[in-house]
Amino acid sequence: MYVAPRHLDQVLPEGDSWNGTGIIARIRSPQMEKQIRLTGLPFVASQIGESSPPKAGKRFGEIDTHSKAIAQIGAKHLLERGLRSFAFCGFMNCHWSSVREMEYVSLLREKSFPCVTRHIHMASWIQQPHWLDTWRHEQPGIVSWLRSLRKPVGLMACNDVCGRQVLQACVVAGLRVPDDVAVVGVDNDDLICELSDPPLSSVALDVERAGYESAQLLDGMMSGRIKEGYVVHVKPTHVVTRRSSDVIAQDDRLMVSALRFIRDHFAQGISVSDVAEEVGASRRTLERHFSMAIGRSILSEIARCRIERAKQLLLETDVSCYRVASGVGFNSLKTFNRTFHRREAVTPQGFRKMARSTSRSNDVSQALLGA
Repeated sequence: MYVAPRHLDQVLPEGDSWNGTGIIARIRSPQMEKQIRLTGLPFVASQIGESSPPKAGKRFGEIDTHSKAIAQIGAKHLLERGLRSFAFCGFMNCHWSSVREMEYVSLLREKSFPCVTRHIHMASWIQQPHWLDTWRHEQPGIVSWLRSLRKPVGLMACNDVCGRQVLQACVVAGLRVPDDVAVVGVDNDDLICELSDPPLSSVALDVERAGYESAQLLDGMMSGRIKEGYVVHVKPTHVVTRRSSDVIAQDDRLMVSALRFIRDHFAQGISVSDVAEEVGASRRTLERHFSMAIGRSILSEIARCRIERAKQLLLETDVSCYRVASGVGFNSLKTFNRTFHRREAVTPQGFRKMARSTSRSNDVSQALLGA
């Protein structure tokens, strides 16, 4: 394995210091793509041409984020906050950003919710050597755009880098996050998300599984078992909720109190009666408010909060299903399993196995069977 302290715009090692038989790369320029292709070696790469959709070939495979699924998870997360106005901020001339934007906008418009978009230049030290100057030039436009949005607004950024810049622009614009603008990014980059102010919510991706499948694909191509490459999709798993989207967007004060009580206490085994008593309303009155405001019952909202937290624990920890159940407020493992299966169409254990599985994907299996 060849390892050198270089940046992503530098390409293959010169001379005879490396005699590899396969390449995994993140391609950032046409020059890098050309040099890799000239080797004649099988390779698996991400982002072959920023503005072009992925397409596999006989000597290479491609790594691509599942942008449609990412957009769907991001939109669902913001809808669950009770928001009714939406926006998307993405990068110019970038295929994966455009796909996320189109899916996000389409999904919201199907539900008759307005959604406005804004594009900025890709601003990262990896992507542009003078990105800070570019951002200083663009920030006033972003600030004006943010001020023009109907508040409160749920905003999805194409990735965490973009999301962090949106948060910085909100500070300049004098907008409160998440009360005026609730923001969710993509990638769940801990360093970017935790150092943002406020910390940035983000769609987490199953990068470990994608890395495994990419290496497995390259191994098959190098050995000749796989004759033609294909696209390895990096799939989203869940939204890691931080303060940037921790909002309850309701004009109904009774609903705000009830939803906040549920989100703060769902793990304590609360009942519908507990919620009604907390907000000082009859159960019948409160149920009517829930139906009109969010289209689901009090009990359904309690179950939703419990299952979302359970999914996070199943994905991020090794805690047993029994402890997960008790930790999110279920009084028995049987009730937890039944509720989870009803909402997710899979058992908690099955959900964990599917999410963590590093077994061969269907595409790899088919390729090996056909070799």
